Amino acid sequence: MPFAIRSATLADVPAILAIERQSASAAHWSQHEYEKLVKCGAVWIAEPAIAEQGTEPSTKLCGFVCVKVVTAEVEIENIVVATEFLRQGIADRLLHVLIRQARILATSTILLEVRESNLAARRLYEKHGFLESGRRPKYYNNPCEDAILYALRFESPKQR
Repeated sequence: MPFAIRSATLADVPAILAIERQSASAAHWSQHEYEKLVKCGAVWIAEPAIAEQGTEPSTKLCGFVCVKVVTAEVEIENIVVATEFLRQGIADRLLHVLIRQARILATSTILLEVRESNLAARRLYEKHGFLESGRRPKYYNNPCEDAILYALRFESPKQR
């Protein structure tokens, strides 16, 4: 299924929450927290591309990525794909868009943490050049497990 990536709007927050609640491994936040991130322009969503002529367009979100920007660093807070859209390249595309935006904004590093057991996510990050940079023992609950830290560092503008 073709899909498009765009910046989220406040109208997307209920759908973002619905997708987030489907994922046990996602960070779970309040509507207010997502609204703050959307207002900062730090959330991108994937949605089905415009339907072919004669068919009804879908308004269902496929997935989203949200980040926090601190000085020259970006931290991925959540990247979640709706269950029915898994394994269609949506997380890959969201991550690609995020990396492109970070480069445009002259970000030095993108950081994230992921459950040690989330091998699919870890492979995705490594595919995009993220390197393991540390570990937080017993960081996650239900079940208790370590967080693996990843970083994607960009060369400085003088080196480009």
